Amino acid sequence: MNIRNKTARLAPVAAIAATALLAACSDTTGTIGSSLVEDETEVVVETGFKVTGHSSATNLPVQSRTISQLLGSIEADGYGSFSSEFVTQFLPATELITEGVLPEYIDSMKLTMQIPLGSGCIGDSIVPMGLNVYRLNRQLPNPIYSDFDASEYYDASSGLLASKIYSYNTIAASDSIKKLTYREINVDMPVSLARELFTLYQENPSAFATPMAFARHFPGIAVTNSFGSGRVVDILSTTMRMYYHTMDTDTLGNPVKVPHSNIYFAVTPEIVSNNCITYNMAPALQQRINAGENIIVTPAGRDVEMEFPIREVVDYYYANCGTVSAINTLTFKIPAQAIINTYGIEPPAQLLLVLKDKKDEFFLNNSVTNNVNSFYAEYDSANGCYTFSALRTYLMDIIDQYGAKGTIPAEAYTFSIVPVTVETETITSYGTSQVVVSAVTPYVQKPAMARLDLDNAEVKLTFSKQTMK
Repeated sequence: MNIRNKTARLAPVAAIAATALLAACSDTTGTIGSSLVEDETEVVVETGFKVTGHSSATNLPVQSRTISQLLGSIEADGYGSFSSEFVTQFLPATELITEGVLPEYIDSMKLTMQIPLGSGCIGDSIVPMGLNVYRLNRQLPNPIYSDFDASEYYDASSGLLASKIYSYNTIAASDSIKKLTYREINVDMPVSLARELFTLYQENPSAFATPMAFARHFPGIAVTNSFGSGRVVDILSTTMRMYYHTMDTDTLGNPVKVPHSNIYFAVTPEIVSNNCITYNMAPALQQRINAGENIIVTPAGRDVEMEFPIREVVDYYYANCGTVSAINTLTFKIPAQAIINTYGIEPPAQLLLVLKDKKDEFFLNNSVTNNVNSFYAEYDSANGCYTFSALRTYLMDIIDQYGAKGTIPAEAYTFSIVPVTVETETITSYGTSQVVVSAVTPYVQKPAMARLDLDNAEVKLTFSKQTMK
């Protein structure tokens, strides 16, 4: 077997596809199998394809299809100014403990926001910052986007529920708190609200049956920045815990209060939650984009639009395949560089490659990648690149639709490159395990950015071919 490698500039060659994946390169068919061994066979690797693209022209509102919530503001040289507040509904517990509990036995309620240690903060962990919590007075829309104006959904003069000064450090905390893997922002909520919600359950339990039913009575909250700058926190858990008591007697027969608490309200994937983001790009970064650099900025910053050279790939394949051929792999690697900034903002962990015309539909339908018109790649920090390794099905689909010489429309090869958060799960069946993608959502965690070097992006086509003697 002769192996030819033409200017290989991309990922390692994958194993030759199974016999079932073999496709005739021309009208000649014949027996597939032993002839591949007896006749001359070679593996062809070609990387001489060019990719073109550009950063999107404007800030891009995104759907926050995640329970992660951003709060705070920063001003970072090399990145720009970024601030985020959030609005959210709550999923109520379907059952509240009411035996022996009267509304006046409800003592307090706390809003608790948990932030993972280390990864949950960008900026100064010590600087004091302030937040306000407002009660929403009407239903949140769905879908909802990052440019949502929350101020139209609460009354700033009468809807204030609570205020809080907070930081991210634990300098004055106990040793037990310092050992935790997360930090908490705890906000005292009005006891009147806690008693109102408890009474609602007593009088109308069906109001707690679904998130939509509950939102008709309590549309949710807006958490806003009241003052301060220099930190953005990524909140991964938001709950409201109710503190109450029941009455009992001690050994002498005297009445005593027995304290209890329960988390009865939480932010979950079932409810509407949204980060309300404001981003103003640093002039130096905008100048780089204007000069033609392909830069991704997130959240709600810039995507990159790209034309994939699928016509050239198809042409090369049909010009060079043998009598019988097998398309083995098609991969796409993009070099990426971090952009210097004052807060150590890094490249996004994952990118989605999706046909531009399918992008909005992809997120609206809660789609996952299918390796036909949508793909994802992890950031390889050691090598500074993203590699999309499963484009073979896309190539086969293009060939099936448009043939060897058919005109391929622009919508079939114009892609958006979008920062996302990819969730996976492991499915075990009959002793074997498989990791599958369970969710792909727009990236709305802490700020991230990177320069994509499309000039040196590498599209690698690998196929085996047989020449009949």
